[in-house]
Amino acid sequence: MILQNGRPACAAGREDKEMKVYDVLDGLGIEYSRTDHGPVGTIADCLEVDKVLGITICKNLFLCNRQKTAFYLLMLPGHKVLRTKELSAQIPTSRLSFASGEDMVRYMNVAPGSATVMGLIYDTDCSVQLLVDEEILQEEYVGCHPCVNTSSLKLRTEDVFGKFLAAVHHDYKTVTLSSDSPQS
Repeated sequence: MILQNGRPACAAGREDKEMKVYDVLDGLGIEYSRTDHGPVGTIADCLEVDKVLGITICKNLFLCNRQKTAFYLLMLPGHKVLRTKELSAQIPTSRLSFASGEDMVRYMNVAPGSATVMGLIYDTDCSVQLLVDEEILQEEYVGCHPCVNTSSLKLRTEDVFGKFLAAVHHDYKTVTLSSDSPQS
């Protein structure tokens, strides 16, 4: 793995949804670094990617309420464990669970293991509410996938939560999740 600035030189072998992310970022004048790698689906898988990017990629969880009428993309530091009761009280909603892979594809055009804020490009109806742990917003950079889990990006946090979200007509809600171990 090597760190490169900007989009791949060639689109051959790349999915259209990945290339669309680069088109949007380039069109907004957002600078980014990129590294290509084998598929990663967990934070543990991302440890080598983190070293190349020089940051820690955040965890992205796609959630829904029990009725599947509200969908959420949660961005949180990799070291934190989701406590649904803690998060539910801040949204507010009840009975949060992981949304299905089919819903991930339907709303954000991403497969399980590839959840990313970049997927909001495809949520043109604004069906997904972005939730962001406050620690993510304190970092200078954020790491994420470009809608596929075989590449990772390093972007300025202010660009993602400013220019990018404005361009895709999304806002975010800041949440505070504890760092301690989950309680049963």
